[in-house]
Amino acid sequence: MPIYMYPVIVIGFFVFLSIFFIVKQQTAAVIERFGRYQSIRHSGLQLKIPLMDRIAGKLSLKIQQLDVIVETKTLDDVFVKLKVSVQYKVIKDKVYDAFYKLDYPHDQITSYVFDVVRAEVPKMRLDDVFVKKDDIAIAVKTELNDAMMDYGYDIIKTLVTDIDPDAQVKAAMNRINAADREKTAAQYEGDAQRILIVEKAKAEAESKRLQGQGIADQRREIARGLEESVEVLNRVGINSQEASALIVVTQHYDTLQSLGEETNSNLILLPNSPQVGSNMLNDMVASFTASNQIGEAMKKAQDKKED
Repeated sequence: MPIYMYPVIVIGFFVFLSIFFIVKQQTAAVIERFGRYQSIRHSGLQLKIPLMDRIAGKLSLKIQQLDVIVETKTLDDVFVKLKVSVQYKVIKDKVYDAFYKLDYPHDQITSYVFDVVRAEVPKMRLDDVFVKKDDIAIAVKTELNDAMMDYGYDIIKTLVTDIDPDAQVKAAMNRINAADREKTAAQYEGDAQRILIVEKAKAEAESKRLQGQGIADQRREIARGLEESVEVLNRVGINSQEASALIVVTQHYDTLQSLGEETNSNLILLPNSPQVGSNMLNDMVASFTASNQIGEAMKKAQDKKED
């Protein structure tokens, strides 16, 4: 074989290899012939005419994401930055439009996001921006779908992933939140103190009631004991007045005796002299006699009035 044939063989080999090319999964290749659109090839082993056809470009059919940060002003004059994430993909049947109609899809999408966000957010107050972020995302998606569909792009989803007000505004919002929580805590503490006071008052009232009931029971038992003592003394010829006076004097001296037995007692019984018992007995007998006389006089007056 002549030596000049070697370059021809090498060139022919590379030309033969250039006939074949591979397109990856979820990718579309645009083929041009002499600079003019020829066809679109999808995944797999593909053929083209050497020196006539060329791969003008490849487009990914996967879902892609573009993050756009927009700074705008709210209705209450607060500047805020919004991060809008746009998920999009090239429509498989519109690869031609996506490749030839639009050079810079990222710039196009960014422009629409800026336009929609700066039209929607100034209508809302800052608090509403946080609450209605989904409404902003829906508005962006609707606008982008209407615009980008003609260019072969499908907008899958738009998300407002971050809302960042000015640092001073965030600090003020945190102070408002902290003050509101402190107010709530103070209200709970006040309610707790009120409940404690009410329950304490109820407990004291119940204690007083039980104490009064105990005193009443004690006095009832004392009266019953005095009644039994008077009955015993009556059986031995002592009348009721003398028996009552005797019981009082006996209790007086019993009290003195108990005070004498208690070494650490600070109780002082006044008056306290040898004549106290006698005076007390005379006073009681006189009071009983006077009360009997008054009772008999009232009874005679009542009988006379009835006659």
